[in-house]
Amino acid sequence: QRLKAAVHYTVGCLCQDVAEDKDMQFSKQTIAAISEITFRQCENFAKDLEVFARHAKRSTVTTEDVKLLARRSTCLLKYITEKSEELALCNMEQKEKKKKSSAVKEGRTSGEHEAAVTESEDYNMA
Repeated sequence: QRLKAAVHYTVGCLCQDVAEDKDMQFSKQTIAAISEITFRQCENFAKDLEVFARHAKRSTVTTEDVKLLARRSTCLLKYITEKSEELALCNMEQKEKKKKSSAVKEGRTSGEHEAAVTESEDYNMA
């Protein structure tokens, strides 16, 4: 019920913004109808995402599931893909920073750290 109220409030705020921008008004019934449709659509999205993950034999919804859900909206799919790639890049950068900071804490320079990684890779290949 709180989630439904939050959706209604957000839809009301968005309608107010559009109304001010376009110099028009939304009735309370219209806002309520948009809120209800939005809430039901979100429920459908959640069910679809669960089914996609389950079909892939996973218990966790991934970005690939979200992309599959958005496949019919080209611009939305493009936006989600771009954001997903940005997040992946940021995550990789953060991991690199953590690796470097942990190497420094261990008393190694970055060159020594790379040499240690290369040595361990060589050992694993042998």
